[in-house]
Amino acid sequence: MTAKLRVLVADDHAILRSGLRLLIDGQPDMEVVAEAADGRETVRKAAAEKPDVVVLDLTMPRTNALETIRHVTRARSRTKVVVLTMHELPAYRDSAVAAGASGYVVKRAADTELLSAIREARHEAAAAPVPHPEGGGGAPAEGRARTRAALSPREAQVLRALAVGYSNRQIAAQLKLSVKTVETFRTRLSRKLGLRGRAALVRYALRTGLVAIEPLSAEGEDAAT
Repeated sequence: MTAKLRVLVADDHAILRSGLRLLIDGQPDMEVVAEAADGRETVRKAAAEKPDVVVLDLTMPRTNALETIRHVTRARSRTKVVVLTMHELPAYRDSAVAAGASGYVVKRAADTELLSAIREARHEAAAAPVPHPEGGGGAPAEGRARTRAALSPREAQVLRALAVGYSNRQIAAQLKLSVKTVETFRTRLSRKLGLRGRAALVRYALRTGLVAIEPLSAEGEDAAT
């Protein structure tokens, strides 16, 4: 008899967690082994319970969802993450997948879509771990702080926006800059970091912890000349 697929449900809404538990426990091949209400609890319980799949909400309090995905998948390559979220923008999906998520399901989708994503995650090609950017270990905290300090507040904002998937025009509108200024910032970032192309900038932003699932603001003082 095949062992049941072990699932950890991570969402800050207790009612939604209860509904997901009922849905998943009602499947003959699945069971919920733990629940979590924020990112730290998710990482801790994933390490303790070693689930096959973590169903993770992107926007829990006190949580950098991308860091949570990275921690869970790096700690145990056989544990897969399926994101369950209200965010439909492709940028969110792309960032989650870049961080290591195996599936991405919008909350308004049918229950069958979530169940299919969980099953597909389990059967994902037998699990050689996905290599993480820049050698996988990430920079030590001190080195990360030093590297991030080299960017101005506005440069960091533009880099985060690029990594999440916004176009130059969208960044300009959000940050109240001209498109030409955003292009100048992008060129400056590439030169300063020695990186070419959006993919390399996304990897850098993930590695240094600059990316967070949060809306853009118009903070920052410097502007390109």
